[in-house]
Amino acid sequence: MTVPASIVRDTGGCRESHANLIATLTGLDNLDPTRPSRLPGWSVGHVLTHLARNADSHVDMLDGRPQYPSVEQRNTDIDTGADRDADTLIADVTTSITRLEAAWEAVTDWDLTATTLSGTRPGVSLPLLRWREVEVHRVDLGLGDDLDSDLAGMNRAYVRIDLHHLEMMWRARRPMGLTPLPAVVLAEPPHRRLGWFMGRIDIDGVGPAGMIS
Repeated sequence: MTVPASIVRDTGGCRESHANLIATLTGLDNLDPTRPSRLPGWSVGHVLTHLARNADSHVDMLDGRPQYPSVEQRNTDIDTGADRDADTLIADVTTSITRLEAAWEAVTDWDLTATTLSGTRPGVSLPLLRWREVEVHRVDLGLGDDLDSDLAGMNRAYVRIDLHHLEMMWRARRPMGLTPLPAVVLAEPPHRRLGWFMGRIDIDGVGPAGMIS
């Protein structure tokens, strides 16, 4: 079972998350790009650079090019851009979002095949993939009081849609395709279940979801 294409390719939710991300970043008085993010080995500057280059990669995929030339080039671009000052990083994120949203506007037919780092995907899945990047990496920036409150602050529509999508993926990977989620996972609120799927939180009694990191 998959999320209907009409929901997946709807860019409205991601546009809202883009706007919220920009508002959050421009509203900060003392963003320190060198501060460690919640991702091991990555600073805040790494995460912001990744968000910008990821937006550009979606433009490339919509134009029929691979998402990135290579994993090595992707990583080099992130490492190179991470040391920039806060104003430059925020401007990069903002302008890359503008380019992507303009590319969305130009799409007349979502019946395309995109080449991501993990393989080929239907074009209709791209807006949800980008939405995931924005919401989850906003949490990874670590700008809030704690991880749980940042997860709880994710866009509710995104959480609902992607949680359903990821649960179906998780079930499909089990030996018995209709295996339900463990009871201790189901007992968690939606934002924490999504955090578990994303490898951002641990839940006592179960191992990692092993799906997305």
